[in-house]
Amino acid sequence: MKEKIVKKILEGERINEKEALKLFDFNLSELGYLARIVRFRINSERIVTYVVDRNINYTNICISGCKFCAYYKPPGSLEGYVLSFEELGKKIEETINLGGYQILLQGGLHPKLPFSFYEEMLRFVKNNFPQIHLHAFSPPEIIHFSKISSLTVKEVLERLIKAGLDSIPGGGAEILSDRVRKLISPNKCSSKEWLMVMETAHRLGLKTTATMMFGHIETREEIIEHLSKIRNLQDKTNGFTAFIPWTFQPKNTRLSYLMKVGSAEYLRVLAISRIFLDNIKNIQVSWVTQGPHIAQLALEFGGNDFGSTMIEENVVAAAGVSHRLSEEQIRSYIESAGYIPKRRKMDYTLLE
Repeated sequence: MKEKIVKKILEGERINEKEALKLFDFNLSELGYLARIVRFRINSERIVTYVVDRNINYTNICISGCKFCAYYKPPGSLEGYVLSFEELGKKIEETINLGGYQILLQGGLHPKLPFSFYEEMLRFVKNNFPQIHLHAFSPPEIIHFSKISSLTVKEVLERLIKAGLDSIPGGGAEILSDRVRKLISPNKCSSKEWLMVMETAHRLGLKTTATMMFGHIETREEIIEHLSKIRNLQDKTNGFTAFIPWTFQPKNTRLSYLMKVGSAEYLRVLAISRIFLDNIKNIQVSWVTQGPHIAQLALEFGGNDFGSTMIEENVVAAAGVSHRLSEEQIRSYIESAGYIPKRRKMDYTLLE
């Protein structure tokens, strides 16, 4: 079985779910070797890309109550906030002054804000900062907007595109298994709804990313189930520009009793993702959760993108993990790992 799997990977054949599950039994160095071969088959040059952007959370008030989130505040909390457009504008100005050209705009599922607020927020950004790429609103937010507005997901997306939405981040996927979702995020959209939002977005011409947060209560079979659902949708739409796996950070969450997943398991899952997702061109490493040195190592386990400078990042930081890197540092880490750093856009068009 092992020899057959290795042969398929080396010859560029697609592996199935059962074979992908067997990869968990491979030696870590073997997995890295295979993932690296796939990486250079798909991205032949020694280029590692990154984007200069800022994560802006427009509100931390959320009715989802996910057990893995250390950032949200329930409605009525004294620590809850909603950014004013003036505050949002200042953050974007700072980003532009630091060389940024993209904003990742996400927030909690706020029970009181009307759908028109989100349209106005996008219009405000585009009217004042037309050069900024708006990478905004993950699928759970889109489902929330659909519910509060009584509009279909397609209608919501069409109106957001008209207001200035450029692309959608892959957040809120966690693990695309409803067993897991019912236990850790019962008030959030289902796996079917997450996939439906992404398919609808792709049909409307929006590019999106896909993510996976692992290392909590999921099984290895459910990790492969997640990857399979992503691959199947990509076969249909070709709308995902990148896949981004990262490990759950338990500190300050209601799942803080769980042991944090180590770097070896992170590299293992990253490598399996690169091998299995043969139709997604880019795999992003997570220096935000792993630190820059493991992120460098991850470039030898299938990763070809170093993610974002993240001029601001709040959600992972709330879980007690705070790695910070400037653009200069990101370029330095990529170069010292033996690769060529290149700025990119969200769709992976190179900017240099």
